[in-house]
Amino acid sequence: MTTAEAYSAFSVPGIRCASCIAKIERELTPLPGVRSARVNVTSKRVLVNHDGSIDAGALREALARIGFDAEPIGAAAPAQLGETRGLVRALAVAGFAAMNVMLLSVSVWSGAEGETRELFHWLSALIAMPAIAYAGQPFFRSAWAALKRGRTNMDVPISIGVVLATALSLFETATGGAHAYFDSAIMLLFFLLCGRFLDSVMRDRARTGVETLLRQTAPGGTVILPDGGTAWLKADAIEPGMRLIVAAGERLAGDGVVESGSSSLDLSLITGESRPEPVAPGARAVAGTLNLDAPITVRVTAAGELTTIAEIARMMDAAGQSRSRYVRIADRAARFYAPAVHALAALSFLGWMLAGAGWHDALLIAVAVLIITCPCALGLAVPAAQVVAAGALMRRGILVKDGSAIERLAEANTARFDKTGTLTLGRPAAQRPLALDSAEAPVALALARASRHPLARALAQALEADGVRAADVLELHELPGRGIEAVLGDGRRVRLGAPDWVGVAAPEASLATAFRLGDAPPRLLRFADALRPGAAQALAELRGIGIDSAILSGDRAEAVNSVARELGIPAAAQLTPDAKLERIEALRSEGQHVLMVGDGLNDGPALAAGHVSMAPASASDVGQTAADLVFLGDGLEPVPVAVRAARRTLRVVRQNFALAIAYNVFAVPLAIAGQVTPLIAALAMSGSSLIVVANSLRLRGSAR
Repeated sequence: MTTAEAYSAFSVPGIRCASCIAKIERELTPLPGVRSARVNVTSKRVLVNHDGSIDAGALREALARIGFDAEPIGAAAPAQLGETRGLVRALAVAGFAAMNVMLLSVSVWSGAEGETRELFHWLSALIAMPAIAYAGQPFFRSAWAALKRGRTNMDVPISIGVVLATALSLFETATGGAHAYFDSAIMLLFFLLCGRFLDSVMRDRARTGVETLLRQTAPGGTVILPDGGTAWLKADAIEPGMRLIVAAGERLAGDGVVESGSSSLDLSLITGESRPEPVAPGARAVAGTLNLDAPITVRVTAAGELTTIAEIARMMDAAGQSRSRYVRIADRAARFYAPAVHALAALSFLGWMLAGAGWHDALLIAVAVLIITCPCALGLAVPAAQVVAAGALMRRGILVKDGSAIERLAEANTARFDKTGTLTLGRPAAQRPLALDSAEAPVALALARASRHPLARALAQALEADGVRAADVLELHELPGRGIEAVLGDGRRVRLGAPDWVGVAAPEASLATAFRLGDAPPRLLRFADALRPGAAQALAELRGIGIDSAILSGDRAEAVNSVARELGIPAAAQLTPDAKLERIEALRSEGQHVLMVGDGLNDGPALAAGHVSMAPASASDVGQTAADLVFLGDGLEPVPVAVRAARRTLRVVRQNFALAIAYNVFAVPLAIAGQVTPLIAALAMSGSSLIVVANSLRLRGSAR
């Protein structure tokens, strides 16, 4: 017998590097009943695919045994938000203390001697020690959590260096020594916190796509009970076989089949098609779609985790986690950092002891090695450039949600666009001139503004923009699937709705409605989904920088091919969300780095699977959340602008890495040779960080 499949997601704040990822996936997957475990380091989440016989509590205990505290998704959100606020407070404390301690240190360096020097050392200790105890908590807690479970991470050597420098400084102060290194310890913490804060800010912007996606579903629905009565049930209480009553303007709480009633559904959430889809008994209905016209009764075939929208959510999550492999490659280098630094410091201490330097001098050299190898410049190399570039892009109307997105955008070599809402504006607009005379327009406006239908709203906007004022009508009522009807004061009947209902033929593929005033000839009103301003130029610019483009759309072939011909790019139409995902994954398997640009829920899995993704600000919440970058305005020009800025950013990141590596190549041997005191080590480390920041500031004009 096959055991039911289930998914559980956990927030694991303790995930910090590649070794954490490897440990969780390596030790969780072999457990009985666990089918797979994937770690998303960007969002610090673990998604477990397991048998239904295991509950989330057992998986949480398993993660605790491995060494990580985990909370089911939802319970940990406040803690994640609090991390950045905690870093801000620690950074403020460290910065304030560093400024004051450095002022005292300058006085000592200027020649203060005797009791004055001792007084300044004690004042430095009074300022620095509580500041170190508070500001160093992010590193101390992380290091302790790793050590007590037999692991190590990057925070272990940092904590050892800070604690040793502080302890040695306190010893020197208490014994009247010439040198104290409180300034070194507090400055070290300040620059490390700068990098940690910038990284945290970018992580906070990272998408939380699944939660936003699932908010698109209705919280519940009205169910017909066996005794004929009705009751409103939460979505998680609705089961297959139940009958749902879905009122006009209400979203469906489950997948199902229309049992009675006729209406039209807004399926743009699933297909991207802006034209409402008429439904009648026997038609399929999907959770999350909006019922537009009239009440319908739906027999539920799937609810909760089995709905189409839940499946799309799982595809988005899985796609996002597979993309995090790129981040793992970058983190892999960090796996060797801690043991290498520990070994260098220990060997320096032992070597100088064997050379007869004494424990004090040997310990000073070991501390200098620990401080000078602190990866401040390396840690700032990427986030500093990302934050400056993100600021430049923001001023240009492009919001960067995921720091690594800039790096991935620079690598994009092919682009795929959704049509409706991405290449086009995604909203029907009345084609002009309107086929209405001065007597008909006020009556048409009276009918149009009484309907929720997208074409009626577009017609009302066009007429109001022309300054038309609505006429008075009587007996106004809407007929599901047909249109809206009323009577004028002189008894003439007026209609606005489906062309065949009004009495005029319309091309099948066209987007049109019709209007008729009494016995006058019916008027056919056409609508179009216009291209975004600058769409053709944007695609030409992408072609000029080596990025070919194509359309992946869920729309009808006629509508897609028309746009493709106008823009001169290939297109694929009538694609489901998983078909789009397959197209993206096929390109990835060929080694392509895909830039996916889309706006709707149906683009969610493809946006998550792309090497990098962008969405317009007009996109659905899901589209905006799933995308790495969001651009404002109706124009499409921000797409090539962002690509060019990202490529400049990647060049600066490489320069930053080269500067940081060059610093270590020169500084570390000097520290091991005993030519660097802890203070000089801290200054050198700080100087390398400032050079990296200054180099990154050159990106302020990168998005022009």
